Amino acid sequence: MIWCSGWELASAVSNAGGLGLIGAGSMYPEVLKTHIRNCKKATDKPFGVNVPLLYPNIEEHMNIIVEEGVKIVFTSAGNPAKWTSFLKDKGITVVHVIANTKFAIKCQEAGVDAIVAEGFEAGGHNGREETTTLCLIPSIREVCNLPIIAAGGIGSGKAIAAVMALGAEGAQIGSLFAASIESSAHENFKNKITSLKDGDTELSLKQLTPVRLIKNEFYQKIKIAENNCATSEELQEILGRARAKKGMFEGDMVEGELEIGQIAATIHTIRSAKDILQDLVTDYNSTLNNFIKF
Repeated sequence: MIWCSGWELASAVSNAGGLGLIGAGSMYPEVLKTHIRNCKKATDKPFGVNVPLLYPNIEEHMNIIVEEGVKIVFTSAGNPAKWTSFLKDKGITVVHVIANTKFAIKCQEAGVDAIVAEGFEAGGHNGREETTTLCLIPSIREVCNLPIIAAGGIGSGKAIAAVMALGAEGAQIGSLFAASIESSAHENFKNKITSLKDGDTELSLKQLTPVRLIKNEFYQKIKIAENNCATSEELQEILGRARAKKGMFEGDMVEGELEIGQIAATIHTIRSAKDILQDLVTDYNSTLNNFIKF
């Protein structure tokens, strides 16, 4: 949710009854501090911060999180053992994002409080195994006793009910909220999301770090290079710097890196976070009631 989930979205989700997360991966330390402070002013409900562990200013981020009194941290893109003890010693609840059973076991060993099990359908950076959410959740449930928050391809209350039936305790949803009114993404990107059809995204850049992208001109350049057996260095040169910012935050739909999940094909309107969350809960409860009838 980099470039999409600032304090406006995080606070709106929390105020509506969910757990809003500030996406720190696109923020310099002082920017993160500002977002945390603004979020505390905008909501008296719990919220958290997602921190990619490969972030170059990781120590500054972690110290700011502690200093600002954030109580929930979702870590991703790295070894869960590296920062879990540091955070838990400060009384912070730690959730780590993974995409396979190997790292689910590592999370349990590291002492995290819960895991996000993210399937291949998800937008943005993704697992190399390409395991779908409906296969991933029961696989992890077999080897791990931690609470599981399912992610990837979840865009309805029915989908939430499905992953909970498979053993998850909750669901994390990104793409729906990337296209929300409160999302910090550029309006061009939000409108692009609502126009997508099935098959308009694909997992790309697997030689670097797999990432699900909308098929635009930049994606096509990567595709051609990969088909021509480009090296990692050549792909990195095409990718360049700040490509995701150029697309999702600055609104370049041609040359920008546009990250979104497969569920985007079902998103047709830009709505408030409150309306999205209310619809999810209503649909979830209706689904459970239908199950009971049968």
